This record gives sequence, C-alpha cells and structure tokens, in this order.
Amino acid sequence: MPEDTRKKIARNSLLLKSLPEDVASRLLERSIWRKYDRGQNLFLQGEAAQSIHIVVAGWVKLFRMSQAGGETVVHVFSRGESFGEAVAFRGGNYPVSAEAVMESETLEVPTAALLEMMRNNPETAESILASAFVHLHALVTQLEQLKAETGAERTAKFLLEFCDPDARSAIVTLPYDKGLIAGRLGMKPESLSRAFTRLRSVGVRVSGNLAAIDDVAVLRDYTGSDPTAKRVKSR
Repeated sequence: MPEDTRKKIARNSLLLKSLPEDVASRLLERSIWRKYDRGQNLFLQGEAAQSIHIVVAGWVKLFRMSQAGGETVVHVFSRGESFGEAVAFRGGNYPVSAEAVMESETLEVPTAALLEMMRNNPETAESILASAFVHLHALVTQLEQLKAETGAERTAKFLLEFCDPDARSAIVTLPYDKGLIAGRLGMKPESLSRAFTRLRSVGVRVSGNLAAIDDVAVLRDYTGSDPTAKRVKSR
C-alpha cells in the first residue's frame, strides 16, 4: 500500500482526525508501520501496553484465553479503527491478546509520544477522550445485544454493518471465517448456522463467504436498526 494512502487512512481514524494538522503530522512521524501475516500476534495478554494501534488494512481481533484454554473474542477491528488507548495511558498490561485475522497493516502510536503531544497541546486530549468514549459505547452496545437480542438479530445487525444504507439489495463478503464471526457475536458456530437459516425468511442467503440480502430495508426492519446510524459513524 502506498505510504500516502496509509497516512490518509490513519489520519482519518477517530484517534487522529480531530488533531491539528501539525500535531498529527509529528505524531505520524514518530509512529511505526507494521505488517502482520494471518494468525500473527500484535501483542499477548499480560504484556506491557506501550502503544496505541490503528488498523490500516485487514482485520485484527482482540481475545482472551480462559484457564481452561477456551478463547473468547472481545472485539474485531477493521480499517481506520484504533484500540488500546485506555490501557496504554494507564501504563498497565494488556488485558487481552491481539491477532491479525488476515494479512493486515497497522500503525503503532507510542504512548509516550502521544502523552508528550497532550502536554504540549491540550486540545489533543479531546481526541483521545472521544476515541475512548466510542470504545466504551461499543462495549455497552455489545453487552446489550448479548442480553436482549436473539442470535439471528445479532447476525442481521452484523450483516447490515457492511451494507450501504441506501442500497436496496446487497452482496456481503464475510470479512473473516464463520467461527470468528460466531465468537464476535457471542455464539457457538452451530448457533450462527441456525441464525443464518432463520434469516432466510427475511431474504438472506449465505453461500461460502458470501451473504446475499434481497432487501436491505426488510432486514433492517427485522432488527429495528436506525438507517442513519451507519452514516453518522462513517463521518
């Protein structure tokens, strides 16, 4: 990926987009570009948190391992999204591990560099607070979905994330394997298969890694989703 393209993606991330141009440029100069193969770890649970990460390409999952050896997917981040702000500023250890779901590129922003920028430019703190708030809101929403929505409803909302709000129909390429999608949605793989089956009644057909949606509005009505939410998120 050309360097100008990578910088543009990082600059438009929630973490950096509200920073003054000169501050963002200096921060990018002190940051590190990384490439990861599929399955490669960015960091492991328990390691010291010294950087904030911005996904430039691909997908990165955060997960925890139980004492019994089971894996729980906490979240999956895609292009332009950042993670690790809160724990990095606290100077603690990562409570989760991070792994590239597919070949991915990230930008590592050293916490020390960002703290220095914040001391010299107090307005930088507003960007960090905004980013932390969005992450908190996402976790609250995820907990609400797990408690209040059926597996089929959570699956439908997941598919809608990849649809243009104005589209009448859509073909969605599932961004990662179904086992990971199930973990992301708080389900077992067999429960995800049953959810896909239930969604046939509202015009969703899944074959391989493709999901064909006959009518996006019908699927949105099924979930009660706000069609303006994706527009607001993408601004």
